[in-house]
Amino acid sequence: MPTEEPYDPVEVAEARPLQALQVERLRWTVAQAAQSPHYAKVLADKGLGPESIRTLDDLPLLPFTEKQHLRDSYPYGLLAVPKAEVVRLHHSSGTTGLATAVFHTAGDIERWAGLVARCLHMVGMRKGDVFQNMMSYGLFTGGLGLHYGAERLGAFVIPTGAGNTRRQIEFMRIFETAAIHIIPSYAMALLGTFKQMGVDPKRDLSLRFAVAGAEPYTEEARDRLQSDWGIPFYNCYGLSEMCGPGVAFECPEQQGLHLWEDSYLHEIIDPETGEPVDEGERGELVLTSLTREAMPLLRYRTRDLTAFMPGRCPCGRTHRRLLRIGGRTDDMFIVKGVNIFPMQIERVLLSMPQVGTTYVIVIDREGYSERLTVKVELTADAFLGNLEQLQSLRDRIADMLRHEILVRPRVELVEPGTLPRTEGKAVRVIDQRDK
Repeated sequence: MPTEEPYDPVEVAEARPLQALQVERLRWTVAQAAQSPHYAKVLADKGLGPESIRTLDDLPLLPFTEKQHLRDSYPYGLLAVPKAEVVRLHHSSGTTGLATAVFHTAGDIERWAGLVARCLHMVGMRKGDVFQNMMSYGLFTGGLGLHYGAERLGAFVIPTGAGNTRRQIEFMRIFETAAIHIIPSYAMALLGTFKQMGVDPKRDLSLRFAVAGAEPYTEEARDRLQSDWGIPFYNCYGLSEMCGPGVAFECPEQQGLHLWEDSYLHEIIDPETGEPVDEGERGELVLTSLTREAMPLLRYRTRDLTAFMPGRCPCGRTHRRLLRIGGRTDDMFIVKGVNIFPMQIERVLLSMPQVGTTYVIVIDREGYSERLTVKVELTADAFLGNLEQLQSLRDRIADMLRHEILVRPRVELVEPGTLPRTEGKAVRVIDQRDK
């Protein structure tokens, strides 16, 4: 059991009552989904309904739902309630410019806030704590999702949103912020501003922890953030299609993210074949919502790559744990026939103390050949080394990357502050091959 009472008793539910709840909610979800134009046709074509679900083993009878289905059904094809019952829309255009819309009833918002409150309570947030939300507000779900959950706990929320870095730091100092919600790359960028302002986050601030989300990052990046900020950074996982943040969250053990199984059914599949992978093997996470009214989704392919951790968490919670997200299937790029994920490169770079907080991967062509360039900011001390030392460091980085990704990139070492910063998700990969 956790050292104190969990926010919701379901966090420590044993397998049999939890599975019974899941079956009940899955039947309800299938019936609810059938109210939407998309699922009404899909389920009817396959002769499926809530009566088709007798046990959780019947989940694979249901069809996969893909991102393209959301685009093809835009705007209302997946809406399962009358428009008069919708109280909020979140919306994304994605990198392709093709739109997706996600709808919420008042009940959806209430349950979402409860899940996020559960997450924040798990890592120590309590009534009266000052919570500075440094995520974008608006159509992006991250800002509002954590805002509502923190308020549900009775926290004192400062909705700063993203940007205005100096003011963020002043607010942390003046209002004695206890916790922040931040994108990892922005947390890295703030370290430089701390130095410019003469602020030591360990000495001058009252922070107890940070919630990191919205983009994948490596354990090496987290180690550096925790060391430089002097606080734990807890991983938060969510996606707009499943409401937003709060699908899974780390407990203080930081040994995987508890996926809330009372609200989401999970599968991990081979992204190529769609077949389930062996226990503990990494694959693509597939989620089925269990409590969504406005827009329930059946077996949604998230494209996020992860695996389940074995055993029960030392914290006492019984919900299964996901390994940190290791990237997305659509993040992968191919150079000279080799599959490469940006996080492989980040893992190598941030394991080296001479490397700063920012890097950019550029893919282009040199004649008829593909070329991979990694631009790396160094720390101030490393950049002041002599030419021979810099050349040796560049060659060592290139060799380490070749060992990791099987392609030797061209490495460019640049001084601190050279590469562009962003207050939102970092742009790590620039593919110029089609230009």
